[in-house]
Amino acid sequence: MNKLTILVIEDDVSVRNLITTTLKAHDYRYLTAKNGETAILEASSHNPDIILMDLGLPDLDGIEVIKKIRTWSHVPIIVISARSEDADKIDALDEGADDYLTKPFSVEELLARLRVTQRRLLMMQNEKHMQCSVFENGSLTIDYAAGCVYLNNKELHLTPIEYKLLCLLSQNVGKVLTHTFIMQNIWGSSWDNDIASLRVFMATLRKKIEKKSNSPQYIQTHIGVGYRMLKVEDEI
Repeated sequence: MNKLTILVIEDDVSVRNLITTTLKAHDYRYLTAKNGETAILEASSHNPDIILMDLGLPDLDGIEVIKKIRTWSHVPIIVISARSEDADKIDALDEGADDYLTKPFSVEELLARLRVTQRRLLMMQNEKHMQCSVFENGSLTIDYAAGCVYLNNKELHLTPIEYKLLCLLSQNVGKVLTHTFIMQNIWGSSWDNDIASLRVFMATLRKKIEKKSNSPQYIQTHIGVGYRMLKVEDEI
């Protein structure tokens, strides 16, 4: 499994530096956010593998941040907080946190919690791969193992970029993927001028899979935000 990207949500500079230094020393990639609004933006733009977060943020309570992230993501969230009351832990876990670590904490325990979460993610990834080696949505079929795409049982000839775009959308069916997230996954960068290229590739992909360009069945545009693969039963 590739090294994970971890979003660290912490307004205390010393604690944030301790966590990021630890992550860097153990070869994890990381992003940081100093407040709730930035945290939500980073989470939606970069889709981190794990979130480490404090509850006492300067603009939003951490519980509210968890609630908002849970409206679109199942990313594992490990709370690291000075709040040690059982009620606080229960509230955080009930609202969608996966684990709770009380400050002050040891670096060794934090790393152990990350290893447990990483093993869980790997198991889920393997199970998903075994169960979903073939994706079906209406008349569209993607055989991930063979690298083939079929529409109405006829094989489509896609360019490598078109195929990667279609796979990314299908693996997140029903979710709106931002321009930034798509570009980082396809090209490894998210420059503003890459959006024009993304639109061109998305247009050519749509010509191959959509019956009517003005009434998309599979790929929906969210203007100024990104794209979403629809389930065939979804209504636009």
